Amino acid sequence: MPENPFDPEFQSAARFLPRGIARSWNLPLIRMLSALTGRGADPDDVEIADTGAGPVRVHRPASSGTEPRPAVLWLHGGGFLLGSPKQDDALCRRIADELDVIVVAPLYRLSPQYAFPAALDDAYAALSWVAKRDDVDANRIAVAGASAGGGLAAQVALHARDQGEIRLAAQILVYPMLDDRTVNRTDLDESAFRLWDNRANRVGWSAYLGHEAGAAEASPIAVPARNEDLRGLPPAWIGVGSLDLFCDEDMAYAERLRAAGISCETIVVDGVFHGFDGIVEHSAATQRFRESMFDAMRNLLSAV
Repeated sequence: MPENPFDPEFQSAARFLPRGIARSWNLPLIRMLSALTGRGADPDDVEIADTGAGPVRVHRPASSGTEPRPAVLWLHGGGFLLGSPKQDDALCRRIADELDVIVVAPLYRLSPQYAFPAALDDAYAALSWVAKRDDVDANRIAVAGASAGGGLAAQVALHARDQGEIRLAAQILVYPMLDDRTVNRTDLDESAFRLWDNRANRVGWSAYLGHEAGAAEASPIAVPARNEDLRGLPPAWIGVGSLDLFCDEDMAYAERLRAAGISCETIVVDGVFHGFDGIVEHSAATQRFRESMFDAMRNLLSAV
């Protein structure tokens, strides 16, 4: 790897960011800090609703109109260990306004207190609630998310296919966490990883699965990359940075989707690490990445 592999706009941030934030010994601390960031008054343009299975944050577009709109179910990241939908309010607001869609971001249960399938159950319950809304076009719903939320979005897409109740229009997977077997790789050069390395990956996956990550018994729904049949899934967009731990597993999943006959657009942004778009939001790399994601959402939700 080059001495300084980072995009010039990210070199300064890379000096100060840790390689991985999740360790078994510091989980109580980072969860406490995560909870603190979720406090405070909610913006006036966010509606808090209850699906019957848990609370959701609803972002309606600024434009008026009474016709049913497309919807996006947005799932937050945090390694299945931490985070809340409130952390993505700004992005969800932008999605709602730019795409003229309703964005629903649920609060799902976190591990290790709640292992799989708790988060999936919560996310799917939120999806079912969205699909039944009078202001939503049930034929134009995308499931989306970042990091663990992207992995959970892929799980929701698999579960929705298997249940046969809701036909999703798209799955938008932002540097998704898809394959617990990555923890077994010893060939990775982790010198450029930031925020999420393989030590953090083992903590996150083991907590979520309820057993050691990389073990043979993992569920093929909990770990989308282990699912042998990807046929019948909605079209996908997958985006990731070249210096992200998940880059290889994400591109492998994209290739398997295509082999199964599923349209899948991908973007790999050179020289950036995990979660880069939330670290240097006004960089050229972030703008290019977000534009690709927004274009994919717009096109897939209008193609139905």
